[in-house]
Amino acid sequence: MTADERARAREVLDLQEGRWPVPLLDDAGIAALLRSSRRIAIVGASPDPARPSHEVLVGLARRGWDVVPVTPAAEAVAGIPAWPTVADAVAATGPVDIVDVFRRSEAAPDHAREAVAVGARCLWLQLGVISWEAARIAHDAGLSVVMDRCTLIEDGCVFRPGEPRSGGGGRATG
Repeated sequence: MTADERARAREVLDLQEGRWPVPLLDDAGIAALLRSSRRIAIVGASPDPARPSHEVLVGLARRGWDVVPVTPAAEAVAGIPAWPTVADAVAATGPVDIVDVFRRSEAAPDHAREAVAVGARCLWLQLGVISWEAARIAHDAGLSVVMDRCTLIEDGCVFRPGEPRSGGGGRATG
């Protein structure tokens, strides 16, 4: 096992065992965040319908969220214009509440810095994305942090089918 693999294993175990060097939102905090949010930047959004980031983006848009795909790999995702960076997305379309990261854990600190720079309220690291460095960056700047959880799953836990939310404007077509 390499040093990087050992470090990754330690981060995963720390998360699973509740040894958090920074606070993470619990279920009640996540519910409050989702109820008070409207726009989510999906970093690593894929135009490939087989990718989880595509499924989450489309699912959130169908549930009424205003989703903003962030990827340098495509001009649009599911019919929604995509932006190469979070800063570009915010400059072109307005502020986001949540920066939802679908990237490898080692890329998460850069996206935490982006979330801080654009004034997001929360850094959300998707299932399998665990980075205490990213969490520390976001937390130290006053952002809430969610780690190793899925926005689409959590949305389904917070909102009943058809229940109105503060979000709106999702336009996914596929």
